[in-house]
Amino acid sequence: MTTQEPQSKVETLYTATVSNVGGREGDVKSLDGVLELDVRRPVEMHGEGKAANPEMLFAAAYSSCYNGALMAVAERRKVILPQHAVEVSISLNKDGNNMFLSGKIVVKAPGMDKEQLQQLAETAHAVCPYSKAVKGNMDMAIEVMI
Repeated sequence: MTTQEPQSKVETLYTATVSNVGGREGDVKSLDGVLELDVRRPVEMHGEGKAANPEMLFAAAYSSCYNGALMAVAERRKVILPQHAVEVSISLNKDGNNMFLSGKIVVKAPGMDKEQLQQLAETAHAVCPYSKAVKGNMDMAIEVMI
């Protein structure tokens, strides 16, 4: 008789569906009607700017998810996280004909011990779903500022 390992059961908690028409010079709309934005190429990419772009939207989503992971890690460790902010920068890069993303996470928590904040930031990076999604696919630097 063999003993079987208990199988984990994946549970989908939420699915967001967003539609784009027009690529980088179009609009995005969520099927539930909550999100509706024009998207435009940034001026740096010879666009008109003055609207959201894919990198900006990715950075907004990533910073929100990462900050949630950071707060959860602090809570589990019973660490009081002072007033803080998480900035995520997403860069679109070109190497010949190859396009790729890279990024940086900056955690700002004035008054906190820098080593403790660095440990929280690294752990949050290990558990954040966005960090897991990009791991091995894009360079993400982590910096803390007190």
